[in-house]
Amino acid sequence: MKTIGMLGGMSWESTASYYKALNEGVRDVLGGLHSARISMYSVDFDQIEKLQHQGDWQATAEILSQAARSIEAAGADFLLICTNTMHKVAPEIEAAIGIPLLHIADATAERLVADKVKRVGLLGTRFTMEEDFYKGRLTDKYTIEVVVPDSDDMDIIHKVIYSELCLGRVSERSRRRYLDIIDSLCDKGAEAVILGCTEIALLVQQKHTSVRLYDTTEIHARHAVQLAVQE
Repeated sequence: MKTIGMLGGMSWESTASYYKALNEGVRDVLGGLHSARISMYSVDFDQIEKLQHQGDWQATAEILSQAARSIEAAGADFLLICTNTMHKVAPEIEAAIGIPLLHIADATAERLVADKVKRVGLLGTRFTMEEDFYKGRLTDKYTIEVVVPDSDDMDIIHKVIYSELCLGRVSERSRRRYLDIIDSLCDKGAEAVILGCTEIALLVQQKHTSVRLYDTTEIHARHAVQLAVQE
């Protein structure tokens, strides 16, 4: 079994979901008392969050690249960046290490392609929804059209992520607002919606809506399990 590298802590709430999903996935595939081999580095998210909102992405890249090198040195065979937003600096992290990076957008897109989804809604931080590092990869590499919320709805989504979900707070009011936004994306022609922030699945699950949801945490973790256990 390969050793999975986890670059986590952004936030630790979703990193805990990753850890659980990876171990459950290995157990389900291999049975018995098997669990995942993991090398993990968990950063202090307060520092990362401040740099994000200051726009100092180079500083975040340096911090995460150093963490990734530590993960590689600890024996990881490949790396997961356990957050959607910080894939903005995935090229810098990938260049800093000698092991493969399993990109969260690729894992998600491959599932969408398999399900024949051509037009998808995207929820995430404002960085992920507005900028091209995620949407562009889906479109350019996989010809998937991406629909995002309007600016006011982006504000709601972004605020709930940072002020509630990253702190482990789950509000029924916020869930209703998210579900309304999901419906609005379908009104714009989305066939399904990506939960493109690893915390969103703490708030919204498939049981809450008839709209098809793609939980990037679950998809990324399952992809990693497949890579870890394959001969």
